[in-house]
Amino acid sequence: MSRIKRGSAANKKRKKILQNAKGFRWGRKNKFKAAKEALMKAWSYTYRDRRTKKREMRRRWNVVINAACRKNETTYRDFIYNLKQKNIKLDRKVLASLAKEKPEIFKKVVEETKK
Repeated sequence: MSRIKRGSAANKKRKKILQNAKGFRWGRKNKFKAAKEALMKAWSYTYRDRRTKKREMRRRWNVVINAACRKNETTYRDFIYNLKQKNIKLDRKVLASLAKEKPEIFKKVVEETKK
């Protein structure tokens, strides 16, 4: 019976896991089992948080737009409603950046919706 040698495949697998766990703290960076468990958690969190990030950003944009609307004597609710009524197609990301970087243009948009 011939000898089967597959240590190189196992080493390759372990090396790949430990390479991905580089920078982790304590034993999770150099102990295979701990590294594997930590990576499974880390990858599941990254998958989940790619979706959560979108929610968080929209929430932040809403806060910025609301603050800018209140400076211009209107409410967020009325502003968004009037945007839809006037058929002005600006998304919240653009509106928030306008409110932050170019408040005079944002003010013109608010005035346009009030007409």
